[in-house]
Amino acid sequence: MEGILAVNAYLKGEKFNILHNHIVKAAESMDIMLKIKNNQELLFSKDKPDFVLFWDKDVNLARHLENRGIPVFNSSRAIELCDDKAKTYLALEGVVPQPKTVVAPFSFFKTDYTVFVEKAAEELGFPLVFKECFGSFGEQVYLCGSVNDVLSYISDKPFLLQEYIENGNEDVRLEIVGGKCVAAMKRTNLHDFRSNITNGGVATPYTPTNDEFNIAVRACATLGLDFGGVDILNHSLICEVNSNAHIINLMNATGIDAAPLILQQIVETI
Repeated sequence: MEGILAVNAYLKGEKFNILHNHIVKAAESMDIMLKIKNNQELLFSKDKPDFVLFWDKDVNLARHLENRGIPVFNSSRAIELCDDKAKTYLALEGVVPQPKTVVAPFSFFKTDYTVFVEKAAEELGFPLVFKECFGSFGEQVYLCGSVNDVLSYISDKPFLLQEYIENGNEDVRLEIVGGKCVAAMKRTNLHDFRSNITNGGVATPYTPTNDEFNIAVRACATLGLDFGGVDILNHSLICEVNSNAHIINLMNATGIDAAPLILQQIVETI
């Protein structure tokens, strides 16, 4: 079996190289020939592999590959829903518990959102969490204590506001593959309300509760994910869902390698 690992041409660094090479080695151990190709190369490629493991967020490219009849994991729709935090929230609204959230109204350009922020603050209270709709590793996520704090972070990019959940600066991440939780970790950050490891969080192995497992599986099914990392606050609230979570951190914390499990799920699906 031959596949392609799709990565981003413009996102470079040792962290990403380690992850990509690790997935390729996992594929080799399963007699799968997995080639790394970036989104720029794939745009012009005429190759038609058995599948593409899409470790990127270039939704348009993922859909282009699907239009060519190539199985893509995760699908372009699932990636799109997970990449945009507003779309994630709306897809899961009424399906699983989430922090109270207000998605900013759409504007074609940078504008004065003062009235919106004041009304949202009445609903959410302070402090509240400001999130740009696009971003990874806890970036573009800020804790705000006033209207002016929120306004200072607004640019021309879409954003949402969310109630602050007091959680002891920790969350749990469940890696779901094919409807099963294959590994889980607790992340704690004593110096930042964001528990992301990139921001200084420390991860330890974790055994999820039945409720955590059920809402994580339901979230992945609703978003159409074959595999995904689900972040949960206070044992009950979905914070974010990742279509291509950084599984090296998970492996370092738990000793469980999700790469072959993801590849096996792909093999069984196609």
